[in-house]
Amino acid sequence: MFPPPGLLDVSQYIETSSGGDEAWLAFTSKKLYTNAFIVSPGPPRKILLGYKKRGFGANLYNGFGGKVEDGETPAQAALRELKEECGIEAPLNHCGTLLFVSKGGPEWAFQIEIYRADAYSGTLIETDEMRPEWFSAVDTQSQEVAEKPNTTLAPIPYDSMWLDDVHWMPLLLSNRHFVGRADFDTDASGKYKMLKWWFGIPST
Repeated sequence: MFPPPGLLDVSQYIETSSGGDEAWLAFTSKKLYTNAFIVSPGPPRKILLGYKKRGFGANLYNGFGGKVEDGETPAQAALRELKEECGIEAPLNHCGTLLFVSKGGPEWAFQIEIYRADAYSGTLIETDEMRPEWFSAVDTQSQEVAEKPNTTLAPIPYDSMWLDDVHWMPLLLSNRHFVGRADFDTDASGKYKMLKWWFGIPST
């Protein structure tokens, strides 16, 4: 599938996942957001996610982030949101860009800049918006894990996350830069479904 419109300079990217038969949805502009993750090398290797307690995405697990405010860079916004939502600071590195468009939603697209860090400072806290939780970030299919189970942490709860996460989260865990787009719609019950998606990594 040819890379989707809206993502900058993806001609040199290799597709890792794609699907859907719909035409890509149109949008008029973009609004910047951030999402930050802590991936601790361990042992055991683990990833910090937040359970969203209210607002958009409530009752789902996600990284920590939100809207980029006027006068902020995405990197500054990621640091601010991480501190506000779970009380910590981290040496975040940019690792991906995602574009989300919703059918029947706003005329603009969500452009989400993704960051990760391998360490953090401070004490994790639960806030009014997010409850931080650690999950296993090991490859349960690997020989090493099969022979030496080393974690009692639950696996990443993809069933309680945004539908696109399963396509790019492994790239984040392997510290690969990635880009992607997903177009969404809602069913009669208001539950989101993906209409079309594409994710890729640099060819070199």
